[in-house]
Amino acid sequence: MANWNDPQPTTRDTRTGFGGSPTLNGGVIGREAAVDQGLRSYMLSIYNYMASGVLLSGIVALLMYTTGYAAAMVGSPVMWLVVLSPLAIVFAMSFGRNKFSLPTLQAMFWGFAILMGMSLSTIFLRYTGGSIAATFFATAGAFAGLSLVGYTTKKDLSGMGTFLIMGVVGLLIAMVINIFLQSSALYWAISFLGVLIFAGLTAYDTQRLKNDYQYLQGTEFIGKAIVLGALTLYLDFINMFQFLLSFMGQRD
Repeated sequence: MANWNDPQPTTRDTRTGFGGSPTLNGGVIGREAAVDQGLRSYMLSIYNYMASGVLLSGIVALLMYTTGYAAAMVGSPVMWLVVLSPLAIVFAMSFGRNKFSLPTLQAMFWGFAILMGMSLSTIFLRYTGGSIAATFFATAGAFAGLSLVGYTTKKDLSGMGTFLIMGVVGLLIAMVINIFLQSSALYWAISFLGVLIFAGLTAYDTQRLKNDYQYLQGTEFIGKAIVLGALTLYLDFINMFQFLLSFMGQRD
């Protein structure tokens, strides 16, 4: 008779005979399967939020263009408000993640997606609709591939993080400088590096979000982490799209 007070596992707990199943209720494999299922649900929630945000931005951008508001907005003070507001929301969500409730973060995410759509509406004034669509689908394909690499690779990509973030800072500085220089060579260099940097960030951020799950599962913060993760991947996607549009976009 098994001694239920004995902390040592019994023979039945540890041995799987020929043809026997190693999966036991409460066993290691059972727990791993539960974690894997939870991880898939967690990542799928992030991608659903991210894709919904991109779709909302696209709808808003198209409506702004077709109704003429995009053209009316160019050169007006409203344009600066529309361009800078999403950046303010990103900082607010990042630094206020512990202070804001989940519904507040969700509302901020959707507000961010709407404002980004308003800001992106001006690309229809510069590029043809066909080239914008082609660039969007090219970006979607690249994003899916890079995200899959980040999710499945066994290589630790954490070492790329600091380098890529420094690259983003360098891009911002170069873009500000080029406002005054108006150098076409620097413009193309910025666009090329921008595509590479945000491609790398897509793989890096996907792996980081996947690894974060082991610390977040079972906590109250996981709902917030899904929204913030979607924001991160949205930024990777939309920045890669804009830099790639510099190469693939056809001027009207």
